[in-house]
Amino acid sequence: MAESDPELKGGKARGPGISWTELMEIDSRPAPDFLTNDAYEYRGSAPLPAERYTSEEFAGLERERMWPYVWQFAARDEDIPEPGDYIVHENAGRSWLIVRQDDGSVRAFHNVCLHRGRKLCAGAGTSDGFTCPFHGFSWNQDGTFRNNPCSWDFEHLDAEELKLPEAEVDSWQGYIFLREEPGGPTLVEFLDPLPEFFKRWRHDECTTVIWVAKEVPANWKVTAEAFMEAWHTVVTHPQLLPFTGDCNSAYWIYGDNINVNLVPFGILSPHINPEGKSQQWIVDEFIKYNARSADNYDADGDPYAVKVPEGQSAREALGAALRKAYEEQTGYDHSHATDAELLDALVYNVFPNFAPWGGYMPNVVYRWMPGKTPDTCIMEVRVLARVKKGEPIPRSVPRNFLTLDQKWTEAAELGGLGEVFEQDMANLPYVQEGLHCSKNGKVQLGNYQEIRIRQLHDTLDKYINGELGGGR
Repeated sequence: MAESDPELKGGKARGPGISWTELMEIDSRPAPDFLTNDAYEYRGSAPLPAERYTSEEFAGLERERMWPYVWQFAARDEDIPEPGDYIVHENAGRSWLIVRQDDGSVRAFHNVCLHRGRKLCAGAGTSDGFTCPFHGFSWNQDGTFRNNPCSWDFEHLDAEELKLPEAEVDSWQGYIFLREEPGGPTLVEFLDPLPEFFKRWRHDECTTVIWVAKEVPANWKVTAEAFMEAWHTVVTHPQLLPFTGDCNSAYWIYGDNINVNLVPFGILSPHINPEGKSQQWIVDEFIKYNARSADNYDADGDPYAVKVPEGQSAREALGAALRKAYEEQTGYDHSHATDAELLDALVYNVFPNFAPWGGYMPNVVYRWMPGKTPDTCIMEVRVLARVKKGEPIPRSVPRNFLTLDQKWTEAAELGGLGEVFEQDMANLPYVQEGLHCSKNGKVQLGNYQEIRIRQLHDTLDKYINGELGGGR
């Protein structure tokens, strides 16, 4: 169709090549309905104000009207598996102690001494209580007040007044969430329809095997939005084009809180001339990428190192190899798993800042948290791997924190992901600077490929304007 064709208006235009839904129709296994049912919704084409990313006033509105009222991903079960285990979660000006109780439950307390305001803890650990290093005020692991070395001078305070303030806590698939202010939707309601989708992928059978965080010189939304669409691959990640369907990706949204970008691998990007490019060539390019990303590459241990049988696609051959490899690694039957669930980036987002990948491969999980100014943030990346059937879930690895001056590639555990993230980081400081000096003060979005970004801002506006959260 010509670009002026009215049928292309209202977000109906799609990129060249085979579509996601067409790929699902030829997958070697029947795909679940939620991977075949197009959930795109056009939400207009109006620009966004650049000040949403740069203004301290707007960041203050987020802290006041949005962050206290949303369910925030705070930890994983394997971070605090035993009674007394705790981890500090800090976000949007708050500091929390996430603590495993003796009965196995998890509670979240303000990580602030109620005497002179010192933070009680940093990092993670195990303890039956928390003592302020300044004057020795102490609390039990259930948040009740324990002791004051000079209680004679505080006759005006009683133990009930000195309980640590507490947040709501709930969990799903091994993820622990907190909400600062009570009320509103339950966690399951907030995540809908994600719980139904992720029943297949069982993240509660996983543990964290890679955990890296980095300070980034850009707003948290700028950084999150860099991971909400695949079409920047053509310029930012050209090394991925031989085996990535960047323009063949699907972009779907579900209500206020959930969206997904479904990115197919094992197919040639529409931006590459297909002449002379066989299905085996696609696989060979995948293998070259894996070899370049590994310190000690072993083709015998690479399930992607396959020969494509006559009459098969690269996706089908890779799916078969990965199906076998994951069955051997985990002890679980993967005979029903689609090629897409074994191979592709099924990148879900939960408002406002949590993004777990679906599928059966080791799952990437993103989290973005605002920094001390609107111009900085913390980006966190976990990789979850399934624990072998019948074996206990081990404790998560420690978090590797990279400072502003360090590169993602310095986290060797990330392998090829470090290179990809660093390519993204090469853009973000200049995006942030550009937003500050924008002449027209507008951010334009694609109708289809950037619908997830628009949904994020639509939902954020509902909190800022009082339609959701404390102003309801």
